[in-house]
Amino acid sequence: MEIAVLNSKGVETGKVTLPEAVFGIEPNDHAIYLDVKAYLAAQRQGTHKAKERAEIAGSTRKLKKQKGTGTARSGSIKSPVFRGGGRIFGPRPRDYRQSLNKKVKQLARRSALAYKAQESNVIALEGLSFDAPQTKAFKEVLANLNLTGVKTLVVLAEQNENVYKSARNLAKANVVVVNSLNTYDILHADKLVLAQDAVEKLSNL
Repeated sequence: MEIAVLNSKGVETGKVTLPEAVFGIEPNDHAIYLDVKAYLAAQRQGTHKAKERAEIAGSTRKLKKQKGTGTARSGSIKSPVFRGGGRIFGPRPRDYRQSLNKKVKQLARRSALAYKAQESNVIALEGLSFDAPQTKAFKEVLANLNLTGVKTLVVLAEQNENVYKSARNLAKANVVVVNSLNTYDILHADKLVLAQDAVEKLSNL
């Protein structure tokens, strides 16, 4: 698959061929589902906690005599049946991460990229660099590419601190490196902007 390469002014400067092994495959919806589910599960902190009856501060005195009251044989104010008592089977801190095979993750990423290519939502950018972090300059690049107000994922070949910091304050723009690209970020974005030198690295994704 061949797409046009644009510069930061939005002018076409050439063509680039997207790797067929990544962008030309038949997308696998189930692999995407598994990878996105695992990604979202890993975002959970899992620090929720409720006190159970052994952790409640309260008197250990028996509330009333065992017999003769005509009601239940209550023995502790910390019982879950009383207001202020402990919670039965309350949540405890836990790790929500799910394990997923590497090949399934790879298939999911490639499937997400294939969907973007099929929908013509992939843009190749000749180069993107700034002398210093500058949000205004980054917004101008997006405007030249007709991406103002569009959820955009910019994929770089290697870490560029100035580009990353320039986009950090924009709600609908995200900058990632090829090595940290994940299925959720790809699908969450409406447009995928690939740095030209990042296209080659995608074949190893």
